[in-house]
Amino acid sequence: MKDTSDPSDALAEEAEGQHTEPNAYSEIIRDPGIPFIEFVTIIAMIMALNAMAIDVMLPALPAMGDALNIIEENNRQLILLSYLIGFGGGQLFFGPITDALGRRKVMAGGLALYSLASIAAIFAVDLDQLLLERVLQGVGCAAARVAALSVVRDCYTGRKMGKVMSLVMMVFMAVPVIAPSIGQAVLLFAGWRWIFTLLLLAGFGMLIWTVLRLPETLTPEKRRPMELSTIIGAYKIALTTRVSLGYTVGTAFIFGGLFSFLAMSQQIFVDVFGLGNLFPIVFAAIAIAMAGSSFTNAQLVEAIGMRRLSHGAAVLYTVLGFVVFLISALGFENFWVFMILTAIIMMSFGFMGANFNAMAMEPLGAIAGTASSVIGFISTLGGALLGYMMGQLFNGTTLPLGLAFSIYGLFAIGCILYAERGRMFHALERT
Repeated sequence: MKDTSDPSDALAEEAEGQHTEPNAYSEIIRDPGIPFIEFVTIIAMIMALNAMAIDVMLPALPAMGDALNIIEENNRQLILLSYLIGFGGGQLFFGPITDALGRRKVMAGGLALYSLASIAAIFAVDLDQLLLERVLQGVGCAAARVAALSVVRDCYTGRKMGKVMSLVMMVFMAVPVIAPSIGQAVLLFAGWRWIFTLLLLAGFGMLIWTVLRLPETLTPEKRRPMELSTIIGAYKIALTTRVSLGYTVGTAFIFGGLFSFLAMSQQIFVDVFGLGNLFPIVFAAIAIAMAGSSFTNAQLVEAIGMRRLSHGAAVLYTVLGFVVFLISALGFENFWVFMILTAIIMMSFGFMGANFNAMAMEPLGAIAGTASSVIGFISTLGGALLGYMMGQLFNGTTLPLGLAFSIYGLFAIGCILYAERGRMFHALERT
């Protein structure tokens, strides 16, 4: 009989117990206590606070750079990176807390911090202060994100979880469609500081909604004590479960491409292609393509499977990224060609993001909070750093972005092969 005195061994047995039948299609569905549409919308809007905090800033970066005396244009990207550092790094610590205290307290605390940091950012007097407030915004959103994903895992597994995450991503992707336009509209009538007022209202609104409506999904008997050995054991399981690790690191690489696009998009569309104030409209068109693919994924995932859809998207993402790189390297840059290729690449992201995350989370239901934090930490912080690296290579062309899509896509495919032991495109979901 195996000794389970080591907490990590006990957690391992629990995790493995959820992932032992390769041919099983069994799913766990628990009633979240509120209507399904409201449940998906709450989770999506909490996740969307993250997109709002990034995308609404894009049109304002030049004005913020001028106001805060940022001389080097590429250093404006620090306003995005500082938030992503807080968001990615903060997630690592909130998983064990949600597993010990429950989801609602952590979610409410995170939303409160997000709101307070937004207030402080309104009154920032220099770049250093603004970057600090952006980090705190990210930490607050990280807590809410970890709790939100844990709630989803508490209630759903398997392809049903994949469908829920796709619907969440569909609503989530509506924010990048409108956020840059909102930011541009604010700049037309007021200063960039009013953008943080919008973030304050969004964060506080979600705080009230979740406190009033979203029930606790982690029952007291399933909570884990905040003991160092238990926490280390949970991290060990999250980092040594092959499927989870492979798809988590793979997510970091596809996020690297996404964050490279976010870091360079304003400079590419305004400086390279000269779109000026039309930038939010073009950005919205690409975001609509991403939202459409997330909706399509939600409709297809239960019939086709997460693996077939996401693996095919990874190949498309990589191939088209190489095409963008090649066109730029040959000096044939054209706005419409770039726009179409980038829109398709972003559409492929819609078939990867939710599915990769669901497949990484699926075998770790016993430690959902910790699993969500580890996955979020690696994928977000890793993706942010990868995106920043490529963003700093911006040279007035689209070549660095094509390089990001192609190289990071190849690494993501390598992670798939690691997770699936050399296989791709097989249909069976292991629940």
